[in-house]
Amino acid sequence: MAVAKKIQDFASQSSWIRKMFEEGIILKQKYGAENVFDFTLGNPNVPPPPEFKKVLQSLLDEGAPNMHGYMPNVGYDDTRTAVAGYVSRTQNIPLEKEHIVMTCGAAGALNVALKVILDPLDEVIVPYPFFMEYRFYIDNANGKMILVPTKDDFSLDMAAIEEAITGQTKAVLLNSPNNPTGKIYDTASLSALADLLQKKNRQHGHTIYLLVDEPYREIVFDGIQVPSLLNSYPHCISASSYSKTLSVPGERIGYLAVNPAIDDYKNLMNGLALYNRVLGFVNAPALMQRAIARMQGIYVDVEQYKKKRDLLCEGLIHAGYNINKPEGAFYLFLKTPIEDDVAFVQALQKRQILTVPGQGFGGKGHIRLAFCVDDATIIRAMDGFADTLKDY
Repeated sequence: MAVAKKIQDFASQSSWIRKMFEEGIILKQKYGAENVFDFTLGNPNVPPPPEFKKVLQSLLDEGAPNMHGYMPNVGYDDTRTAVAGYVSRTQNIPLEKEHIVMTCGAAGALNVALKVILDPLDEVIVPYPFFMEYRFYIDNANGKMILVPTKDDFSLDMAAIEEAITGQTKAVLLNSPNNPTGKIYDTASLSALADLLQKKNRQHGHTIYLLVDEPYREIVFDGIQVPSLLNSYPHCISASSYSKTLSVPGERIGYLAVNPAIDDYKNLMNGLALYNRVLGFVNAPALMQRAIARMQGIYVDVEQYKKKRDLLCEGLIHAGYNINKPEGAFYLFLKTPIEDDVAFVQALQKRQILTVPGQGFGGKGHIRLAFCVDDATIIRAMDGFADTLKDY
């Protein structure tokens, strides 16, 4: 056997988005790209803010000494200071550069954090629907993912979380705004979770971390405020990135922010610095670190995503679908008229509409639509959505 059996199993579990992407290539060759309506990938289509190009150009013109060289594993001091200042202002928590580690995106940040806090077979509680790659990130650190349900509106089910906590629980992993649902966890839920975790800390005699994934924090709609997860609980580690807020996912730039009150702070930060290097990331990209140091508080035109969300939701409601309107991010998790979400995905595919089955996210009976696409894609797909629903 060429590869480990576990890897073969994981490859089959992670294949839905890739499978639909590859199906899209075939359909586009057959029908023409303009006649295929692809909602599979969360690849931002709103351009980066104009300041981004100006900053890059100025950095290249300045040509700082050793501009593309190695730096401390945790990142440039001025970049970390800038990030700490912005997070302090927006999340109402006093941070200094010492509380920030620059990383290769939020995915790199999560892998580093999990490797540092988990011993083999430690458990990480993840509410579902969830971003499917969490399963693999946790396994990378030899941990065990424990899935718990959310409520019908995708809000946290505190009773389910409490029931799942055991002596092996080391962390709860939250994603808000959520991929795939667009749900934002409210202040009351976070306060209740903090109280629960403190109680369980005392009961089990060790710290349960709150690890939060926040790459969509600035992509929110309807004036909704995203509560500070980092400030909601002393033992919190936040992973974030600029992939979505600046529309630069291919540049792989993000960070870890640590609550200063976290347990065993010094050893934790030493561990994060070490594993940012030895996991193979070495350090976050130099040019991007210099760029984002000058771009705190600047992000894409979120209003464009709101218009796309409204265009999609209004069209689907008119066609007869029931929806939970997303509060943030750029995904809609749509309930299917039949329990078999794969069958419904295949039915839509016959009308050149590409979506992803919800079961890949732990949400059977739903499909995920990424609405970070051209408006024309949304508009021209509506007849196909309506006709497919009529078939059922």
